[in-house]
Parts: sequence; structure tokens; C-alpha cells
Amino acid sequence: MTRKGTSFSEKQLLECGGKKLDLSTPAVMGVLNITPDSFYDGGKNTDFKTIENSLEEMIREGASIIDIGGTSTRPGAPEVSKKLEWERIEPVLRFVLKTYPEMIVSIDTYRSQVAEKAMEAGVHIINDISGGTFDEQMIPLISQSNCAFVIMHIQGTPRNMQKNPAYSNVTKEIGNFFQQQINQFKKHGFDNLILDPGFGFGKTVEHNFSLLKNLGIYREFDFPLLAGLSRKSMINKILGTQPASALNGTTTVNTIALLNGANILRVHDVKEAVEAVKIVEKLKKVD
Repeated sequence: MTRKGTSFSEKQLLECGGKKLDLSTPAVMGVLNITPDSFYDGGKNTDFKTIENSLEEMIREGASIIDIGGTSTRPGAPEVSKKLEWERIEPVLRFVLKTYPEMIVSIDTYRSQVAEKAMEAGVHIINDISGGTFDEQMIPLISQSNCAFVIMHIQGTPRNMQKNPAYSNVTKEIGNFFQQQINQFKKHGFDNLILDPGFGFGKTVEHNFSLLKNLGIYREFDFPLLAGLSRKSMINKILGTQPASALNGTTTVNTIALLNGANILRVHDVKEAVEAVKIVEKLKKVD
């Protein structure tokens, strides 16, 4: 399902499972974790009324995408079964698709079996923390769809990724990873892709800030760039905060990401991210 015609930089549109996402203005992806152990909001969305309220709030505040996760990928997180992951995701996914048909819905999974079920249900984006490397069936599966796919970089696995991550040149090595995975998808005739450097996934604070500073380098690939910085330890280790008190730091790094070329912000706090987008867009328009 290869994109035809003009490049992303020219048209600023992303095909998402039959919908078009206009990225001429950066979009905000709201995080909806259906897990008991995610690093910030674990246990928040375990009953359906709370889930409904969280959805309504994110949509009201301006989210263009809802990203549903059924297994935690925080540092040291244990794996859950595919069955449990899908049991958490399925009712919420079907509710969002039915209740908010205008929304673009993403599933945060690295498992092809979960992705396949989500695509059968009508999901628009598959957001894979491994960029298609954890499950060898993921690339062939996605390549037969019209979904968008997030190639995210991770060094190691969630269980061990923060145990002494090392790079000779983090920006260059992740660029090489993007090229490698883009080539793998193109071999299958697919390039409906989003690139995410994976802030916090097998990186030190210095690695993360180097990636943030140099984010614009990845625009050369001519795919949308996603930045997932919300309330992460790269903020907390600098400011001495905890995830619950890291909103101001999150807004700061989100603003830097926007100035450096991010097209999508993945966040827990939609209102503040939308405000950052509005301010940066105004800045870009003045002489």
C-alpha cells in the first residue's frame, strides 16, 4: 500500500486506515493506557466510566489521535500475554470507534496478532515501540493494510533498556535504524510511516536531549515525526520532579520538539500540548 504521488512534505497528509490526517499543523495524540502499571497513569483507567471520562476530556481538549495501550512498556515492565493485552484493548477500541467515528485511533502494540485484531476492528494506526523488530510477522501484516505505522526506536527491551544504554553517536545510529526499517517496509511495497526516535527507550538523559536538539535531522526521510516526551525521566532527572509534577517540564520539551520539526506530540495532557502547538504555529507565521 505504497503512498502515491507527492511526498509528505508537499502534501502534509497522512493516510490512516481510510482517513486523512492533516499535519500541516502538528497533531496531538492523547495517551489512553488500559494498564495497572504504566509509569505515570497506571491504574487510572481500569473501570469503563473513568475510561469514558478520559476519552471525553482528551477529545474536548483537542486530541486528533487517541493511542490505546494494553501493556506497559515502562522500564522493567513485565510482559503480559497477548490474550490479556487484547482483552484490555478490544472493548475500549470498539467503544471509541463507534462513539467517536471522526477520531483517528492508534493501538500501542508490538505484537502482530494484537495488531491484526485491531485492524480487523477498524484501527487507523499501529504504534510499535520496536519499529517492527520484535515480531517478524509485523511488517508483512502491516504492508497489506492501509493503516499508518509508527517506527519507533528502542535499544534492548522494556525489561533491560535502561541498563547502561550506549551509542557511539545516538542521532546517527537512530537515523541508520530508521533507514533500515524504511527499507524493510519498502521491500513489501509499503511506506505509510511515522518516525519516532523513542525518547526514554534505551537512552540516557544526554542521549534524549541530543535527540531532541537534533530532531530536525530526521525530516530528511520525509515522513511525519512523532515525539513522545510526556512526563518522562529525562525531564524529572533534570528538574528533580516526579511524573505527577512534570507537566511544566513536559510543555517545555514539547515546545522544543515542535520548533525542531515534530508533527505529532504523544501526550498525557492534551490541553497543554494543544496550547504549545498554537503558540509555536503563531511564532512561525510572524516576520
